[in-house]
Amino acid sequence: MSAAAVRIRDLKRTFTLKGVLKGVDLDIAPGEFVALLGRSGSGKSTLLRALAGIDHEAEGTGEIALPPRLSVIFQDARLLPWMRVLDNVTLGLPRASHPRALQALDEVGLGSRERAWPHELSGGEQQRVALARALVREPALLLADEPFGALDALTRIQMHDLLRRLSERHKPAVLLVTHDIDEALALADRIVMLDDGRISADLQVAGRGDRTLIALQRRRLLAMLGVI
Repeated sequence: MSAAAVRIRDLKRTFTLKGVLKGVDLDIAPGEFVALLGRSGSGKSTLLRALAGIDHEAEGTGEIALPPRLSVIFQDARLLPWMRVLDNVTLGLPRASHPRALQALDEVGLGSRERAWPHELSGGEQQRVALARALVREPALLLADEPFGALDALTRIQMHDLLRRLSERHKPAVLLVTHDIDEALALADRIVMLDDGRISADLQVAGRGDRTLIALQRRRLLAMLGVI
């Protein structure tokens, strides 16, 4: 795994004889942030679920090589409502992990909310707890399935900044499924496009902070998606 944190070869997934992934090859380097774009139904979430090992309804073939430690963040924070924030973060971990969990909560800006109940938190705060729960496991790979899609625009921008800072600090490989081109350009080192179950483009993001260059890349991605 020294050359790649993720190695996928000829990955195929079908549901009731319908092919969703039709032979995907993909490498993600350690510490690399990759955004996965595509139209609805292109196979983005199916690919992420295959990597997470939770596509039990699908039949599949192909090679998947992953690091032993990975975490997943979904669009829904999936907090247990009968457990306080700290217990949600350490779910399934020994009590000795509590100091690390408190540190993770501090990193996501919730250092004083460990005793709060999930219903006392805003949607953005709940996603911060989910991010802390992922980080406390010190993953070498972070899988994120449209984690900010349900948030308002301002909160989404704040979460983009937070995820980017934390990914640079902890350096996991990240695979972010998103339908938002601006989100992909803001966060990713590289953008992979899925189309009809196959990778149709693989682009390095260049010139972050250069509005002209980002605008050109945005227009190119919109054209690939058939929007313009």
